[in-house]
Amino acid sequence: MNKISSRKLLNSKWSKVSPSNREKHFLVTQVNFDEFSNVKYCLIEAVITKKEEEIDWNELKDSNKWQQGWK
Repeated sequence: MNKISSRKLLNSKWSKVSPSNREKHFLVTQVNFDEFSNVKYCLIEAVITKKEEEIDWNELKDSNKWQQGWK
């Protein structure tokens, strides 16, 4: 399990363990918080294709799907 703080999520780099469509490396480009400092949504961008998608930031904690950093 990857340890990550929601406060340090913005601009963090991630690698998908099982890449699809040549999209392996991602960058967190936007994070919005509610009034209780909980993450409302997280937007990631594929480095190669620039495709953006919304993701549940808790998925990034799953080390079977994601690795922290570009590896």
